Amino acid sequence: MTAAGLHFLPPELAKWDGAAAEALALSFFVDERPLRGAAGLCDWRLGGRLSRLLKSGRLVGGREETTLIPPAGHRLAFPRVFLFGLGESAGFDEARYRAEVRRIRAVLARAGLKSYGVQPPGRATGLIAARRALELWLDEAARDGHAAEVTIIESAGGQKEMAETLRARAKAGG
Repeated sequence: MTAAGLHFLPPELAKWDGAAAEALALSFFVDERPLRGAAGLCDWRLGGRLSRLLKSGRLVGGREETTLIPPAGHRLAFPRVFLFGLGESAGFDEARYRAEVRRIRAVLARAGLKSYGVQPPGRATGLIAARRALELWLDEAARDGHAAEVTIIESAGGQKEMAETLRARAKAGG
């Protein structure tokens, strides 16, 4: 993935309304309640739909859990929402981050998506730093070769760190 196929979107619902992506990919931990970050915003925009799925046990957040839901009406600019369970937050490290990124990217590739928005796993809870999350995401993207327009949902501070990472990689020729 090159910087040309990478965009940023702040975690602000008003900004999401103008997003042009085929899907939104959200991840969360089994012990993350209430949902945080992009998943929490999505839940709010959908009138607590994700919280109701969690409360009913139809959605748990366990490792390998993948759920696809259509957003209700026109409340989200994204026509599909993919939910990825990450399991327990304890022990979430770079190896698990890489495995989750591979899984998320593989599911989205199999779905035939050419564009999607995503908050990288562990970013909502701060278990992985913005700069490192992007570095590892780019490494996995280079390995799997699935070309897609990726919009990373990230705070202004995180976007600044990620942009610095992109500039450093461009300067280094990679």
